[in-house]
Amino acid sequence: MASKITMGTDGKLQVPDFPTIPFIEGDGIGPDIWKASVRVFDAAIQKAYGGSKKIEWMKVLAGEEAFNKTGEWMPEATMNAFKEYLLSIKGPLTTPVGGGIRSLNVALRQELDLYVCLRPVKYFEGTPSPMWQPEKVNMVIFRENTEDIYAGIEFMTGTPEAKKLLNFLVDELKVKAFRFPETTSLGVKPVSKDGSERLIRSAIEHAIEHKLPSVTIVHKGNIMKYTEGAFKNWGYELAEREFGGQVYTWQQWEKTKKQDGEAVANEEMKISAIGGKVIIKDAIADNFLQQALLAPQDYSVIATLNLNGDYISDALAAQVGGIGIAPGANINYLTGHAVFEATHGTAPRFANTNTMNPSSVILSGVMMLEYMGWRDAADLITNAVGKTIRNKTVTIDFYNLMKEATLLKTSEFGDEIIRNL
Repeated sequence: MASKITMGTDGKLQVPDFPTIPFIEGDGIGPDIWKASVRVFDAAIQKAYGGSKKIEWMKVLAGEEAFNKTGEWMPEATMNAFKEYLLSIKGPLTTPVGGGIRSLNVALRQELDLYVCLRPVKYFEGTPSPMWQPEKVNMVIFRENTEDIYAGIEFMTGTPEAKKLLNFLVDELKVKAFRFPETTSLGVKPVSKDGSERLIRSAIEHAIEHKLPSVTIVHKGNIMKYTEGAFKNWGYELAEREFGGQVYTWQQWEKTKKQDGEAVANEEMKISAIGGKVIIKDAIADNFLQQALLAPQDYSVIATLNLNGDYISDALAAQVGGIGIAPGANINYLTGHAVFEATHGTAPRFANTNTMNPSSVILSGVMMLEYMGWRDAADLITNAVGKTIRNKTVTIDFYNLMKEATLLKTSEFGDEIIRNL
């Protein structure tokens, strides 16, 4: 009998054997990729647990389908379902134009306080990639999801609000940096200690739980000292205060290295040199994007603010085959709420063509199963996706970049994954 996933008093998810999970098909190519994906989920769960576990899927409305049926882009019933059932999964949604909502995805993240945007990036053998050695890319990105640019605090030049804020900055705070004040729009970048700490804490806990070598705090603190720079400093302070016996900060490492006179060449040697603790280090964002190309093997878990995380997530996804195969989740680890989602757009011109790659939704479902603790089913899907790609039985996006591949429709790609479970 279907029942709800709940958050226990111990701070851990309580997942029944037959949980109800809401889903949004999505707009554009959403229905095509969802139909293929849900069959893969059900088949993997059946194979792993033989009928002793099963997801009861509950369709809810958002986006164009919701607007056409209810006149609302995000009906209150949908938001309530996401709150009540904790976990949900969705396809891509259209951002309404002129509807008063900046983004449906942003609305979900803000309303449910989903402060972590989790984006794992790993390579599947055989996936077309512009990289020479894409298999060296294996990172998990923790992107802050509620502050920075997602706060949406902007004022257009010429408006009374922009003029009022500009006058306050110039007259009261004596800011002299405005070169063209008459044509300047303004934005506010909020970064809090509380928001930074909960994001970085989640990243460190993930690294410890999964025995990963390092957490890199990526920032632009050399320029934005009191927002991005504070994010970095708060991260180091948190690591030493809350995880002192389990981590080793970069500053501690540098001090030890100087004392011992050692020169350690790579991450593995660093880890063995400090007894298997997680290294906490930082990188300036532009340098990190360069190093992610030159030496991706030196990075495992990334903790960063919203805008940097946006760039980094898509750049790393391109290194391992593109955003069409990149999964994502938005999570509040304190309440348990999580929305798993396709990270790509709606591609409306390919709607109802049954041609697009469903891997982003499928691998987001893998993340959901892992979050639920259903790792056997998750591993089955991951391995089957890998085998399907290695066999060169792929959808049009990969087919165009492979030699001697077999072209499959969206539904056929789902069939092939199920065969490979």
